[in-house]
Amino acid sequence: MTINSKKDGKALTLALEGRLDTITSPELEAALKGALEGIETLIFDFSALDYISSAGLRVLLSAQKQMNKQGDMKVTGVSEVIMEIFEVTGFTDILTIE
Repeated sequence: MTINSKKDGKALTLALEGRLDTITSPELEAALKGALEGIETLIFDFSALDYISSAGLRVLLSAQKQMNKQGDMKVTGVSEVIMEIFEVTGFTDILTIE
């Protein structure tokens, strides 16, 4: 998985490419750890994300909880396959998906 990070003032966009799974989710967790300080808008761009596992969902949930305290979080560019995973797991009720 590749993480492309772009900070614009108090907004942070993370564009993910590849697979967000058990092997790659710690990488995203580490990228988020220090990056969220002072961020009011977190945007995940999933345009190039092929797959997300339960480990990836856990990282998203953790990021959502953090952003609930300091701003908002959006997920964009969600493919049909990933949207189906979000629907089955109930994440469509938790996340703001555009």
